[in-house]
Amino acid sequence: MEENKTIAAEETPAVEEKKKGFLNASVAPEDFDWAAFENDDVYGEDRAEVEEKYNQTLSKVSEGEVIEGTVTAISKREVIVNIGYKSEGVIMAPEFRYNPDLKVGDTVEVLVENPEDRKGQLILSHKKARQLRSWDEVNAAFNNNEIVKGYVKTRTKGGMIVDVFGIEAFLPGSQIDIKPIRDYDQFVDTTMDFKIVKINQEFRNVVVSHKALIEAELEAQKSEIIGKLEKGQVLEGTVKNITSYGVFVDLGGVDGLIHITDLSWGRVNHPEEVVSLDQKINVVILDFDETKKRIALGLKQLTQHPWDALDPNLKVGDKVKGKVVLIADYGAFVEIEPGVEGLIHVSEMSWSPRLRIAQDYLKVGDEVEAQILSLDREDKKMSLGIKQLTPNPWESIREKYPVGSKHSATVRNITNFGVFAELEEGVEGLIHVSDLSWNKLKHPSEAVAAGDTIEVVILDFDEANHKLSLGHKQLLPNPWDEIEAKFPVGSVVEGTVASVNDKGAVVMLEGDVEAFCFTKELAKEDGSAVVAGEKLAFKVTDLKRNAKKIVLSHVRTYATAEARAEKPASEADLTKKAVKKLNTSIEKTTLGDIDALAALKDKLEKGE
Repeated sequence: MEENKTIAAEETPAVEEKKKGFLNASVAPEDFDWAAFENDDVYGEDRAEVEEKYNQTLSKVSEGEVIEGTVTAISKREVIVNIGYKSEGVIMAPEFRYNPDLKVGDTVEVLVENPEDRKGQLILSHKKARQLRSWDEVNAAFNNNEIVKGYVKTRTKGGMIVDVFGIEAFLPGSQIDIKPIRDYDQFVDTTMDFKIVKINQEFRNVVVSHKALIEAELEAQKSEIIGKLEKGQVLEGTVKNITSYGVFVDLGGVDGLIHITDLSWGRVNHPEEVVSLDQKINVVILDFDETKKRIALGLKQLTQHPWDALDPNLKVGDKVKGKVVLIADYGAFVEIEPGVEGLIHVSEMSWSPRLRIAQDYLKVGDEVEAQILSLDREDKKMSLGIKQLTPNPWESIREKYPVGSKHSATVRNITNFGVFAELEEGVEGLIHVSDLSWNKLKHPSEAVAAGDTIEVVILDFDEANHKLSLGHKQLLPNPWDEIEAKFPVGSVVEGTVASVNDKGAVVMLEGDVEAFCFTKELAKEDGSAVVAGEKLAFKVTDLKRNAKKIVLSHVRTYATAEARAEKPASEADLTKKAVKKLNTSIEKTTLGDIDALAALKDKLEKGE
């Protein structure tokens, strides 16, 4: 440690003189005290005094002390710091990476780790000094809303780790910039300005934001820019973001929104059809709110309204061509020129009276020809029709479909009361359930299904309301003509009891003909009960053609008319009947008639 034993400049004149005399003395080499020279004992008895004065010229430091030092040299690996001690301290350069602007002469805080190691080197640490005071500094910066510098150390899940005052703070990905960041790695090993936005005192967690600084700067710019805006002003901007509902345009520090409805006079499904990212466009200011910093922009307003440029000779009745741009249940919107649309209501798509939806006739993208039904240039409305381009089949309905004529039709709809069948496009008729089959139907679906082709006959017309009555059973033989001949009244037939209830039994005859037998006519000759599935002989007692009903009797197959006739009353029965009649009469007679009536009663009771 020769450098540590250098004599201070403030040495006493006596000591200095002694030293000079010793060194400059003319002494023969063989007489020179080399041992004293090598042992640094040139001061002799004055050594303690010299060392005391030397030590007074140096700073006194202790291990763990935090003091300030001056940067004296900077290299790629090390930073040399002078704290006024007998030797300078060396600090590794990475401890200063948060501060790329560090230069010679700067004052920095260091912690004394070891005043003197085995090599006599002063060991300092800037990082540990910062850590000791970092939490107080972080809190002070947070409370004072100060801007701090931080070194981005590494990328982590959801953001970055930043060194701020020696503390590892979290920088969320959403707080790096006002624009979405796709590559986080570009910020690693860089130093940036941050604002401390959140501190968790319990866990000592710190959250910082770079975006907050940008937003604060932009807010100031917005206020200045918005203060100069005027409605109707045309500005150039850059497309910054595209959403499903509109386009955000950067006007040079402040954003404005072009709503999708203000992009084009025509119908726009998505803004990407009109503009693209980073495209420079001219926009007009429609409205702005200085308080909320919102600006409404328009693009279509820079061009003439298509309705104003519409052919002035266009009138009701003219034919136009266009493309279907939108379909709704009630109709289709057709664009005949960019920005000029007309509505074809579903009722104007077909002459058919049947209720349908527009999707049954058209789809988006279809090229159609239509006739103008109404035109309102002031309100910019137009109604169109396509059925008007084809002949109205109802104008010649009687000539084409006279009453009694037979035709093929397609079942389109089935209801509880009947079936709607289409003879041709626009011409439909109703087959009432009573005209669908000669047999009694619970529901029309028992006879036909939607899409079936069915033969019909024209029964009647209602031209005014476009209604047509059809029949189907009229083209088929009436089975009751055969039934009436096969099961005449009075004939005896065999039948199978299908079911039994309180009123009687349902009986199936040959050919799946249904008949009915009342309870009093169902009794068997042996007195046993009739059960379902049993075959018995029945006599046809009645056939009601209009009601399609056959009435049967089993009793009449084995009992004669005389047997079924009411039997004569016995003498005893007659006597009882007479006595009952007499008792009734007595109640109505006077006291003077009682004796005569009593005598008559005795004779009757004796049988006289």
